[in-house]
Amino acid sequence: MANIKYLAEIIATKGENPLIVSIINQNSQADAELDRQLRELQFRQELRKDWILFIVRDLVIFSTTILFILLVSGYALFMHIYR
Repeated sequence: MANIKYLAEIIATKGENPLIVSIINQNSQADAELDRQLRELQFRQELRKDWILFIVRDLVIFSTTILFILLVSGYALFMHIYR
């Protein structure tokens, strides 16, 4: 079996454009591709989480707080005018 692998490597390296025949290389390339896709998916999930937190915290909570302050101050002004 070792002779066949050695012969395959010799045949693959002959010629102007040598072929790369390596099971380890193919597995590591597939692992690297899966790892890259996993990191990309995690990045997208983090980005999505950050946007959701931004919308909830900055837009909803701050907007309701400002609206509440304006309503209370408007009510206080209204009560002060009609007294």
